[in-house]
Amino acid sequence: MFIDEAVIEVEAGRGGDGCVSFRREKYVPRGGPDGGDGGDGGSVILIADPKLSTLLDFHYKRRYKAERGGHGSGSNRRGRNGKSITLRAPLGTLIYDAETGALLADLSRPGQKFVAARGGKGGRGNAHFTTPTRQAPRFAEKGLPGERRTLRLELKLLADVGIVGMPNAGKSTLISRLSAAKPKIADYPFTTLVPNLGVAQYQGQSFVIADIPGLIEGAHAGVGLGHQFLRHVERARLLLYLLDVSPFAAEPPLQAFATLQRELRLYNAELAQKPALIALNKIDAIPPDERSVIEPVRESLAAQGYEVFLISAYTGEGLDGLTARLAQRVAELPPPEPLIETPPETRKPQHQPTRVYKADDIFIVEGTLPLEIVQRTDFGNHEAVLRMHKRLKGLGVFRQLESLGAQEGDTVRIGDVELEYTPDA
Repeated sequence: MFIDEAVIEVEAGRGGDGCVSFRREKYVPRGGPDGGDGGDGGSVILIADPKLSTLLDFHYKRRYKAERGGHGSGSNRRGRNGKSITLRAPLGTLIYDAETGALLADLSRPGQKFVAARGGKGGRGNAHFTTPTRQAPRFAEKGLPGERRTLRLELKLLADVGIVGMPNAGKSTLISRLSAAKPKIADYPFTTLVPNLGVAQYQGQSFVIADIPGLIEGAHAGVGLGHQFLRHVERARLLLYLLDVSPFAAEPPLQAFATLQRELRLYNAELAQKPALIALNKIDAIPPDERSVIEPVRESLAAQGYEVFLISAYTGEGLDGLTARLAQRVAELPPPEPLIETPPETRKPQHQPTRVYKADDIFIVEGTLPLEIVQRTDFGNHEAVLRMHKRLKGLGVFRQLESLGAQEGDTVRIGDVELEYTPDA
């Protein structure tokens, strides 16, 4: 089954909590704090796999959650890191944020990785919080939650040559002759319901060919199979228009060519400007002494600046010349540029500045630092709460609350946590 769109939910693992512990050994009555750090949560990573050609796996399983980090323990023992999840996707997969629609990554290179959800950092143990005036801290940090996202995956096949043509033009037969692909072939419209990929060889050079399901008038607007598969033509380096010139063709070849160009142009104006060759197929259906009827078609297309080849995908006539020229043109053309140049492996979480405002009767505090401070706080530990209070005050949060008219006892929301405003705690 060919699936080229999928929506998945990914959630990274939470970081483990730091430990509150003190060294307790014989003859060491006043051992210092030795609580270890929590381990980092596992991440969810997508990797481009050239062996895949469909998003089928994401059709059956849509939720992925990585392992959380282990908690720290005494004797400065750090918790183990959670295991990450690696998801494999085909080359040409575009990754979008389903909520904002932003393009996050273009998996256009074999082995390229994208960290879809980064694991939360582990909390620090109490051994980190000793000071000259606080030699026995009885608090530790909690681990941070992992990122959670809803992603939309869209596959745009990466092929060197995209074969486009009307239904029954012979695209599947041609790709089966040029490569080892074995598509379903039959003599009725829309035999091909999915794009087929094949690898063609010519004098040691290999290139990828995509057989795009037949286009019809209105394809750009979603008529027939058009809108579903036109995206797979966008990344081809070279187009091969395949036109049926047999007496049994559904419409004249020049009319079919005009329809194909119009549909490509209406879908994406750049498609009609791509480098292209034209193959007039099914010449085996015309007796050799009557093939002069094809000449006006060939001359008309050549006058528009196209190289035209007369072939029979069924008998193999003319395929050697066509294959040689395809290989030459592919070698001359640069590979397609990725739609986004982001080094996903080094992607850093976006830093949001601190912002305080009032909504109805609640004061809202937003920002990366105040949210992290609250998430790392163990609210069951009095020392930890006092430390949180001091750090928020140092960020200027209390000063902004005071300027907005906050009174003691008012509700302050930071992330999912609601606190009571106590300026003099």
